[in-house]
Amino acid sequence: MSIIKPIAQLLGYILDILFKGLNAIGIGNIAIAIVIFTLLVKMLMLPLQIKQQKMAKLQSVMNPEIKAIQEKYKGKNSDTAAMQKMQMETKAVYEKYGVSQWGSCIQLLIQMPILFALYRVFQQIPLYISQIKVLFLNILGGNGAEGISSVSGYADTLNEIYGKTVNWSNTNTAVTTLNSFTADQWNSLKEAFPTFSDMITQNLDKINHMNTFLGVNMSQNPGFGFHIAFLIPVLAGITQFISVKVSQAGMTQPDSDNPAAASMKMMTYFMPIMSAFLAISLPAGLGVYWIATAVIQTIQTIFINKYYDKLGADAIVEKNIEKRNKKRAKKGLPAETIVKGASVNTKNVNKNSSVSASAERARKLQEKKEANDKKLQELKEAAAASGKAAKPGSLADKVGMVSRYNEINDKRK
Repeated sequence: MSIIKPIAQLLGYILDILFKGLNAIGIGNIAIAIVIFTLLVKMLMLPLQIKQQKMAKLQSVMNPEIKAIQEKYKGKNSDTAAMQKMQMETKAVYEKYGVSQWGSCIQLLIQMPILFALYRVFQQIPLYISQIKVLFLNILGGNGAEGISSVSGYADTLNEIYGKTVNWSNTNTAVTTLNSFTADQWNSLKEAFPTFSDMITQNLDKINHMNTFLGVNMSQNPGFGFHIAFLIPVLAGITQFISVKVSQAGMTQPDSDNPAAASMKMMTYFMPIMSAFLAISLPAGLGVYWIATAVIQTIQTIFINKYYDKLGADAIVEKNIEKRNKKRAKKGLPAETIVKGASVNTKNVNKNSSVSASAERARKLQEKKEANDKKLQELKEAAAASGKAAKPGSLADKVGMVSRYNEINDKRK
């Protein structure tokens, strides 16, 4: 996505300034910078999270009404008119609570480019933190400085050490590739370029000092095995699982036959497992970012939920409607009146459906009565035209009796 690159550059610029500040006070460490930077980003994105949590709270209140509407039109998927009515009634529910049907989707769309950009920054940290990038450039050489690139055939040697063919003439590619080198590969590099061995060691020591936290190199993949780095993918999975469970607290759980139940279950269990698996094969810095994100988001969610629980759904709805009507007033539009109607159309869905059925039965009875009256009138006219007295018990006699009964009732009225 073309929008991700400029966002990543902006976030990288902020991260660079933050790292310089930390380095100036003697704690210039990638892991610490990632945690603080993640906290800053989450604080900036807090308004979006607040809206998401508010939507989740209201969704738990709206779900019974929406479910009633779905039950009302169950089995009518092929009926276009019925589906349109269902959509209108569902929309009325959202309007009653003062929220948009697409509100949560819009919030996710806003967040997704930021999340992808953050992923890009943390995967390629040396490209965004100038003080680390310059150390790698010292090793490579260039711009008049001596480095391994001044040795003939250096690219082939580097490809042999790395085990893959890389475009070493591309500065960004060269820096990110060197950043992924293991300890054994760095030793091979020193042996391959003995003239620059001391220079490589000096710059590498500075890089490792900035990259290492609690014995874990943020540029290395944790991998499998019983070592401290393996705690990062484990914690990434556990913290995300806790974050998801906390975010679902108080939400109405969908029925097991509801497709939403499967997706919620996947989010609860599959996503944390996937995060742990990815954290094993990606730089440890990304795992630290996922852990920091999950922990900070869990804390924010707890406080937001407490606030909305104390406020109550009615107060949330009232604030939503008030806010929407203020926006309408600025545009010269009248305050929404559909809210009141929505409560009739949604809260009393079952009542309305029974009223509609009664009205339909009354209409059919009236039509039947009018048809019978018409037939009786025709028989009466036929009997009168014959000019003969009707025989007792005959159809004409019965018609006369009904006619006389109706006349007496009309006079009483």
